[in-house]
Amino acid sequence: MTTEAKAAGTAAAAAELGFIAGMTWGWTGVRGTWEGPEADFSLSEMVKLNVGWTAVTLGALQATAQSTEIEYANEPTVTDDEVRSAIRRAKALGQKVCLKPVVNVADGTWRAHINFFDMDIPGEPTWGQWFASYTRFILHYADIAREEGCEMLCIGCEMVQADKREAEWRTLIAQVREAYSGLVTYNCDKYQEGHVKWWDAVDLISSSGYYPIDQWERQLDRIEAAIAPYGKPFFFMEAGCPSRDTSPARPNDWSLAGRPDGEAQKGYYEAMFEACGRRGWVRGFVLWDWPARLYAAEDAAANDDYCMYGKPAAQTVKDFYGSRREG
Repeated sequence: MTTEAKAAGTAAAAAELGFIAGMTWGWTGVRGTWEGPEADFSLSEMVKLNVGWTAVTLGALQATAQSTEIEYANEPTVTDDEVRSAIRRAKALGQKVCLKPVVNVADGTWRAHINFFDMDIPGEPTWGQWFASYTRFILHYADIAREEGCEMLCIGCEMVQADKREAEWRTLIAQVREAYSGLVTYNCDKYQEGHVKWWDAVDLISSSGYYPIDQWERQLDRIEAAIAPYGKPFFFMEAGCPSRDTSPARPNDWSLAGRPDGEAQKGYYEAMFEACGRRGWVRGFVLWDWPARLYAAEDAAANDDYCMYGKPAAQTVKDFYGSRREG
């Protein structure tokens, strides 16, 4: 089957896709944390919220934002066996799986700032060198996604400076389609939906929906106009809010100062679901996030991170997902 035929087939599958009631699982997990009773408990508790899609999400490191080697085979990245085990356990619980390999920068720089000169300069690192390593990284997990029957592969996350390299992304996607026949998406960052010029090459458009609680209507209007020319299904590959009193106004900032507040998180989810629920073109969410090792339920009220385990927002998610999956 040609690459074009594969793309046509996945486009048809994407068009028929139901609501994506998803959760990000395993983020910040390091080698040795994705298997065992705690990881099994985490997955089983997550599924109770009427979750139907699990984004098995791992991170690999490059040293700096200008490094050109992604060290996905080395610690702290989870092993291939751990990735395969997580996929199989999620599927055993009835989940559809999106495999989401993400590159991070070891010195703490956000991956959106990975960047190189627009033209090659002798002695300087280049986009070509970086994309060669990134392609090996993504194709490695594309092979795993194919072998384990993952329904979707996310080929990148919030790579704002790299988004402009249209030719390189198109080449990468064509290579991914040679290795993997499932659905392909790319997770652009918030506010970037209109800046990616190669949406036609993927099956589903997705972004990080960390919008202030009082801006959802305006941002949804903007996103709708930005994606309409492509005729592709859209969903939020990430969305959520920490359980912190200050976070609904800036949900993307995990380090924002504030006090733990489960009701604030719940209010954010209610507002997000209400606004998006009126937009039929929003095909779902993969919420952020659910760690492989949960905090104790009795500590939920004091926990101010994104996970909603044991917090008021858990029921909000369960009810909304339940209504969508039944509809």
